[in-house]
Amino acid sequence: MDSRNGGGNDPVLPEEYDEGDEVLEVIDLDDQDDQDPNDDNVANEIGDMDLENYEEYDESEGGEMEGAESDIPDDAEAWFTEHTGSVFCCDVDQTGSGLVVTGGEDDKGYIWNIADGTKVSECTGHKDSVTCVSFSHDGTMVATGDMSGIIKVWKLDKMEEAWSFEGSDLEWLMWHHSAPVLLGGTADGDLWMWKIPSGDCKTMQGHGCQTTCGKMFSDGKRCCVGYEDGVIKVWDLKQTAATHSFKDNSGHSGGITSIDCHEDNILALSGSVDGTAKLLNTNSGKVLATFSAGPVNSDIGDTNSVEAVALCNSHPFAAVGSLNGALGIWDVPTQTLRHTCQHEVGIVRVKWDPAGSSNVFTAGLDGCVRLWDARSGQMVSSWGGHRGEILDMSVTRDGCTIVTASGDTTARVYTIQKPDR
Repeated sequence: MDSRNGGGNDPVLPEEYDEGDEVLEVIDLDDQDDQDPNDDNVANEIGDMDLENYEEYDESEGGEMEGAESDIPDDAEAWFTEHTGSVFCCDVDQTGSGLVVTGGEDDKGYIWNIADGTKVSECTGHKDSVTCVSFSHDGTMVATGDMSGIIKVWKLDKMEEAWSFEGSDLEWLMWHHSAPVLLGGTADGDLWMWKIPSGDCKTMQGHGCQTTCGKMFSDGKRCCVGYEDGVIKVWDLKQTAATHSFKDNSGHSGGITSIDCHEDNILALSGSVDGTAKLLNTNSGKVLATFSAGPVNSDIGDTNSVEAVALCNSHPFAAVGSLNGALGIWDVPTQTLRHTCQHEVGIVRVKWDPAGSSNVFTAGLDGCVRLWDARSGQMVSSWGGHRGEILDMSVTRDGCTIVTASGDTTARVYTIQKPDR
């Protein structure tokens, strides 16, 4: 079997490689084989969002929704209010430390306690909106990245800067599942991979088009990357080469907004502004199915752009959420639509319960989080309190706590009373 497609026993990265006259030592990710790369079931989905899609919902100063009332019921258990602009991104440390990191329009990142919203540390030195934040797999480091291309890594034991890099405009950022390796995609289309804190790096050159999102497979050997022109590439991280490229008839007709990868290391799901999601076999390079986001509901908006996709690792389901308010629950083996869960506003985030139930969370432009039963298609519960649109959502490993980032300048923490599975 070709090791580029997940087979074979070759190390993921060589101990050293030549790049021109320069030799850089790079971590051998196979040294991490004794660790379970699936420990972090909550993926760090930190692809950059096209914020222009949300402008129609940001009618008043400060990102607050038009007509918002001060007496909106607030279901949050804790709040973080240090940001002075929209909060674009959030991530929860999955090791159980109780820490959250957020980034915002105020050019700042903050680390804070999930229990009470108290500030732990400020991530300084950014020159533009902080749009990417992520904890490392072992919870020892956190990365923050801004739109100008400044990336900083902070050691959490001392709350001090451990590494920094300045490149071209940053689109997304994520950590390896089981190694101190950071990956990022830039507006010029390149995919970067750094060993932290040494900064040794590899670069996988794009095709001259902006990369919009990326997701690593659970085996840690490959990464699925989406581009503004609708192309999806599967990159081998050892060979720094694309093993498959989905484009033209096998790609999307519009920019890629989101990607998810199944734990089987074969299936991937992509969402696009063209209103479709595609189920991909990344070993064969074939498109298995195309899922529609449904017809445009003019009462909600004029676009059915698929903003969020997610594959369930415990059930054979796929979730597709659109800016037109439709959440489609698809059966993967039969490639048929099970349910359409209609929202009255656009959906910006979709996440399956990481604890293994058939429940799926959605975050909407109305500032609410909803929990749906994928088997019945019925809404189980909902949580509100934001005065602006939700822009990002992170869920703890046990599926019992949600953190949301909003255009109302706050982040909120919701505790989930989970129903029986």
